[in-house]
Order: sequence, then structure tokens, then C-alpha cells
Amino acid sequence: MPISMYAVSTPRFVHILNNLSALLDKAQAHIDAKKLDPAALTTARLFPDMFHFARQIQVCCDVSKGAVARLGGVEVPKHEDTEQTIAELKTRIANTIAFINTVPQAAIDASADKDITLKLGKQDYTFKGMDYLLKFALPNFHFHAATVYNILRHNGVELIKKDFIGNF
Repeated sequence: MPISMYAVSTPRFVHILNNLSALLDKAQAHIDAKKLDPAALTTARLFPDMFHFARQIQVCCDVSKGAVARLGGVEVPKHEDTEQTIAELKTRIANTIAFINTVPQAAIDASADKDITLKLGKQDYTFKGMDYLLKFALPNFHFHAATVYNILRHNGVELIKKDFIGNF
């Protein structure tokens, strides 16, 4: 049975994005309980050369909306990357979910052999749709999502693996 491009993309992205939104709720509760400066968390990073927390969320949103848009043959919406608060990051996630749920399943399912070209830095990379999704978009998305979880854990937010994985 062939893999469904839609089943591997949109619902999976939505699932983890919803989990990230729930992690943000726990982060806000931690900030409130400990009376922390919220910027201490939203600007936190695991290592100096890594993206900060807010940027990790932005990248998760960018990768998921970009993947679904490219596979579905629609324009990738632009976001300005100005979010600095937990509430703004939650809105970014909600807007991303709303967008990716508008891309037709049939268009995504028809994209396995479609050429997808990305410009990363000065280099162009061309993938077939299936390879783009499985070898680039999903691993990139999960890397940044896991980094969000790890930054929160590193900064004392009480989380367990199920908070990342969610209900299954």
C-alpha cells in the first residue's frame, strides 16, 4: 500500500504543533509560578550558536507550513518572525495550523513525484515530493520541535515525554 503524503504531513504537523502549544501553556505557568521574566525563557538557547526558544517555534511553523504549501502547490505564507511572548508564539502556531488545514488533501497526496526546489543559503536543492517530506521537512521539523522541549526542560519547566509525543 503506498504511503499517503497527506497522512504523513498535515495531521502529523498539526499533532506536534498542538503539543508545542500545550508546552507553551506549561511554560507560561512556570513563568507565572516562579515569577520569572518571560524573556528569560523565550530567548533561552541550549548553546550559544543555536537558535533561541522563540526562533525554534518559528522554524517549526515555517517548516510545516512550507512543506504543506509546497507539496500542495500553493504559495507559502510569510510571517515576519517578530514573536517575543508566549502568547504571540501560541498565535503563530494557531495561524500555522489554520493555514495547513486549508491545503487540499488531494493536492498533497498527488505530490510524491513532484519536483520541490528549495533555496538554502546560496544553494538550490531539488527533491521529489516524497524525499522532500521524508528526508528534509519531517526531520527538520522534529529537530526544532525536540529542541523546544529540551530548552523548556533545561530551564526547569516540568515536562515528561508524553507532553512532547501527546496522545496516540
